[in-house]
Amino acid sequence: METKSLSLSKSDFKLLKEHLEKSNMSAYNKEKLSNELKEATIYSEEELPSDVVCLKSEARIANTKTGKEFTFKLVMPEEANIKVQKVSVFAPIGIALFGYRTNDIITWKCQMVYRNSKYYR
Repeated sequence: METKSLSLSKSDFKLLKEHLEKSNMSAYNKEKLSNELKEATIYSEEELPSDVVCLKSEARIANTKTGKEFTFKLVMPEEANIKVQKVSVFAPIGIALFGYRTNDIITWKCQMVYRNSKYYR
């Protein structure tokens, strides 16, 4: 699978960098995010391509094995409420999606299980 670099706005890059420093994520996820941030392409807020997953994005993902789809909005932790499809940007899926674009295939590790999904906008 081709590895793509993240596309991030300056504010989202800062948000993720700060989270990485304070987080209690697994060592695997910390290392993965750290490496992705080092290779990220950083844009001004105005120049960020419209199909990049960022804070307040609505994301539709599909499990590549089952085809099951999920739609949710990425929000700050205090706004998170799964009952109304609002997921924290710091939840494993939020961090996994951040900076990817339409039709990218992502892999993330959640509770010792690898999951593959495709992001749609």
